[in-house]
Parts: sequence; structure tokens; C-alpha cells
Amino acid sequence: MRIFSGIQPTGRKHLGNYIGAITQYVAGQDGGADCIYCVVDLHAITVDYDPQALRESTYDTAATLLAAGLDPERCVFLRQSDMYEHTELTWLLSSVTAFGDLNRMTQFKEKSGAQRELVSAGLFSYPVLMAADILVYRTDVVPVGDDQRQHLELARDIAIRFNTRFGDTLTVPEGRYPTVGARIMDLQFPERKMSTTGGSPQGTVLVLDEPDAIAKKFRSAVTDSGSDVRRAPDKPGISNLVDILAVATQSSPEEIEARFDGSGYGAFKQAVADAVIEYLAPVRERYHELRPDADGLERIFAQGAEKAREMAAPVMRDVRDAMGFRGVRAGQEVRARQ
Repeated sequence: MRIFSGIQPTGRKHLGNYIGAITQYVAGQDGGADCIYCVVDLHAITVDYDPQALRESTYDTAATLLAAGLDPERCVFLRQSDMYEHTELTWLLSSVTAFGDLNRMTQFKEKSGAQRELVSAGLFSYPVLMAADILVYRTDVVPVGDDQRQHLELARDIAIRFNTRFGDTLTVPEGRYPTVGARIMDLQFPERKMSTTGGSPQGTVLVLDEPDAIAKKFRSAVTDSGSDVRRAPDKPGISNLVDILAVATQSSPEEIEARFDGSGYGAFKQAVADAVIEYLAPVRERYHELRPDADGLERIFAQGAEKAREMAAPVMRDVRDAMGFRGVRAGQEVRARQ
């Protein structure tokens, strides 16, 4: 089995990223599968950005993932822009991607509405690049947060449409979603997901936040007018905190509800803060050891690209051949595992 997932280097990573994606990356290494994890920096240029900030954010993200437990000896860890195969396959897959499907993507509607000057074609075709990221490695399983479900379904549709037209060439991937904490919400606005770009600063818990900052954010978390610690549609703030504490303490939501029955919101929010501080402490400490060594991070990216190219080369050969092109780029020597 082969697992792929990517994470954008935009903004500092928050608790939702950590629970919804990063912890799955780390767990996947120990499951006996081929794991490919990618810092998807090409996705980050679909909206207005600063080039130097992108470079620094890419290193920040790499150091965070490594600090969380990714091991380049047990997985393939790469930077998307190091792999021309991703962009070439994006163009080839665009020939079997319906304009109407892209036009229905919820994230395109949200992000395009927020752009003041330019809504780029790259933002519109972003899901095709995401599909190429996945399909270029014949990925079987994609661990993602719930907010990426629509994009993954499109990737599946693109693979199916390609195979129907050109023959059985691409693997149709399956999504893997966390059962608890699939969608961590903003602590101040619990009806919308936690985000470093669209969320509130006080409602977004960053992986690298200091303990005092984490405690302050949870103490001010929005709850409701009641006092019961239980999940319910009319209690989005408390429901979110229950899910967070369940993940941080490796408990079930039902166990959390039973444990804090009758305790009141003050004690409950303090318990969530304490658990999250302990949960994130090892990552924060390890990050500060890794981040200053940019040359070391570059060596890890280079090693990952070499491994990834060996996996992608036979797929690109088969795709090009199926579509009527020469299977291997003229003038290039491609080494691939057979």
C-alpha cells in the first residue's frame, strides 16, 4: 500500500493541522506502507504571496513535520517544487477534468471571493495539481482533513475518467479521515474551522505557541450559556473542546463527557489547555533544534526528491504512452524501480 499527503507551507501550523494531518503522517510510517509526504509549495502561489516568506515558511513547515516525528529514513519527504513530474501531470490531467467540476469547488469560491485584485487561473485549477500530486505516485490512501474531502473526490473522478478514456493506468485513491478531530474549529468562532489565514488570532492555537499563550486562548474560548460538558448541535464551542481533549488525551469523546460531568466550564477549559500544552511540548522543543539548520533541511528535501522520482518515473512513462506521447522524455535518462 502507498500513502500520500501534502501540506501547504502557508502560515504557521495550528492545532487543526496537527490533529487532522500531521499525526496521521507520523502514524502512517509505522504501518508497513510506502509513505510519501510533501510540502506543497506550488499550491501556495495561487494567491498573493511574498517569495522570501514562502522560502522561510517552507523550512518552518519541514522542521515542524520532522519535529512531530516524520523520519526521512522511514518515509519519502519532499518539496513539491523539486518535482517537475507534478506539474507535467497536472497539464495532462487537465484534458480529462471538467470545467464544471472545478467551478463547483467550495474552496475556490471562498478564496476567489477574498481576493481583492487577481483571481488567478492557478487558484481555479488548484484541484488538478492536487490530483496530480496524488496520482503521480499511484497512491492507494490519502490521509486528509475533512475540509479536503471534495478535492479528494475530484482526484478520484479524474483518475476514473482517465482510465476510462486511456486504459487502466492510474490508481484510484481512497481517503482516510480521522474519526475524532477531523475538523478542529476556531476557539472564538466554533462554527468555522481553525485557520491561520481566515481564523481569529485568539481562536487559533499554533503548534509552536508558548504554554502561556495556549492557556490564555483556551481560557477565553467561546462556550455557551449552559454548564454541561457534552456534545450537541447547539453547543459547537463545547463540542469542539471535547473533541480536542479527546485527541490530546487519547480518550473517546464519551469518556471526556463522563469525566467532566458536573464540573463546569472553567475547570473543563483549564483541563483542555493543560492537556494541549503537554501534547504539543515535544514538537515545539524539537522544532527549535531543527529549524536553524537550513542546509540540513535542504539535504533532506534532496534525498526525498530522489526517492520520489524513482516512484513517479514509471507512472509518467505509462501516462505519456497511454496519451500518445513518447513514454520517456526525449534526451532524458530516467531511472525507475521496476
